[in-house]
Order: sequence, then C-alpha cells, then structure tokens
Amino acid sequence: MKALRFAAKDVPELVDLPIPQIADDEVLVAARAVGVCHSDIDLLAGRYIIPFAYPIIPGHEWAGEIAQVGSKVTSLVVGDRVVGECVIGQDHFGFSISGAAAEYFVAKPAWLHRLPDELSWTMGALVEPFSVAYYAILRAGGVDAADTAVVLGGGPVGLAVAAASSAMGARTVVIEPDERRRDLALRLGATYVVHPDEAEALLGELTGGRGSDIVFEVSGRPAVMARALELVAFQGRIAYIGIDVGGEAPAKLGLIQSKELRISGSIGSPGVWPQTLRFLAGSGIDMTPLVTQQFEVDDALRAIETAHRPGPGDVKSHIRFTAGV
Repeated sequence: MKALRFAAKDVPELVDLPIPQIADDEVLVAARAVGVCHSDIDLLAGRYIIPFAYPIIPGHEWAGEIAQVGSKVTSLVVGDRVVGECVIGQDHFGFSISGAAAEYFVAKPAWLHRLPDELSWTMGALVEPFSVAYYAILRAGGVDAADTAVVLGGGPVGLAVAAASSAMGARTVVIEPDERRRDLALRLGATYVVHPDEAEALLGELTGGRGSDIVFEVSGRPAVMARALELVAFQGRIAYIGIDVGGEAPAKLGLIQSKELRISGSIGSPGVWPQTLRFLAGSGIDMTPLVTQQFEVDDALRAIETAHRPGPGDVKSHIRFTAGV
C-alpha cells in the first residue's frame, strides 16, 4: 500500500508498505479522504503537544471504509463508512500513533463513528475540524437568534464556527483580513464579513454600540486575543479556540471585570462526536467549500507543501484515496 510518512524532522516521504495486520479486537480501514492540518506541519517540523517519535504516518482528519474486522468485533461490518476521533486516551491518532494518511490503516472500534449517509467522504474528513468548532460553541453556552456572534479569524476552524453559529440562528460576523476567506465565510452562512480595520464601525452599527454578545477567537494571535475583550458586549461571552503557546500582547484585562465577562477556553472535541455528526446530517451544512485543493495519494507530498506554504485563497488540502476494499 502507499502511505505518506514523516521519516524524520522536515523529511516527508511517499512510501510503499505492507498492508497492516489487525488483531481480533481491531478493524482495517481503507482511507477515502484525509485532510492536512496545520498541526501536521508542526509535527513534521518536530513540534507537538505530546511526545512522539519518527517515523510516523500523519492523518487525523479522515473518512474511510471498513475493509476487514477482527473476530471479536461485533459493532462494525465490512463496508461501513466511518470517521474517527483523534484523542485516544494518552495517545493522539496521527501524532503519537500512526494515522490515516495511508491506503489502509488499523483502528479500534471504540474510536470510530459511522458516517451518516447524508455526508460525503469529503464532508467526513471535515468532521474533526468541525467538531472542534461545535464543541467550543457548546462549551461557551451555545448561541441562538438572539445573539450577535463575532468570529475572529477565517481559517478552517473559524469558518466552521461561522457555519455552525449561523445554522444555530445567530447573526454571525466574521472578521478576517483576507478577501477570499471573507467570501468563503459568506458561502458558509455568515451574515456579515468585514476587514479588521472596519470591524468596530460595523459592530457599532449592528448592535447600537453595545458590542457582540459572544466573540469566538479562532486566530490564535495574541493581539487578536486581546482585542476580543474590546469587541464583546457588557455581560458578554468570549470563547478562546485559537491556539497560542507562550505569545504575549498588551491586553485591557480590567474589561473582564468591568464588563462582567464570561470567558471559556477549549481544545479538541471530547465527547461531542455523535452529537456533531447528528448536527451536520440534520442541518444540511455543506462544509466542502473549505477544501480548496484535492490531491491523489501519488501527489501527497504536494498536499503537504501546499498546506505548509499556502497560496492566495488556499484553505484546506485533502488527499484522496481509491484503494479497493
């Protein structure tokens, strides 16, 4: 089988490997679509939040088809369409243990969820980043038609927040400097999009100077994280989703108290995958415009390069697999 493998720091390679053997309590999955995430680029660069070792096969945003089941597996059958969670106990699939960027890979049934018929392979490989957005909204208390919600940052997760927030009924404003990503936010359901330089004027007009009921900070940039305190309304909420480790920026911390703010932070999407899948299937949200490039497995190295050095309008790269089951 063909697989994308990180052989060492900054050394990605496309290799031929034996199809892995499964244990009695495992399943063999044939990959169908695998997304490339910025955290994959960090992994290739030698950085990740838990220990790992090379060589490693990446791939934690994926959809696939059950190709073989172990003799003790009763919850899945050959042909089932599945997606899988990333955080598995102390391990992270696609990081500390090899992931889905191969024509076939091994998984435990407990990690997996059936992909609803309403969702394509491409949508399936977007469930993981969407679940991060969905979890953050739930953790912050949810939104509805009474809310004006601001999304700071138009990356894949920020755009997923915009789509979910809009589907839940909130008037959703995406603040993003890149015009192409602003256009994409509108396609995904955002009510308004605005350049950061014009954001305060638009919010003042929309809310009568009150500010946003909830701000979702998804850029992970310290200066933008600080700005969230200024854009939110009195007794509003801020949800920090974008990741920054060790960055610093001046912030008006007194606003937390003077505005009586409720602030939450979230990482990953623990415990919400079944609900996320029901939401995606029931809402009819189409997240596939996020995927701006698709590469066959033979071009997997190009997918990594595109994610590492995105061009104008590049948002998400997917690797497509067509291995037989």
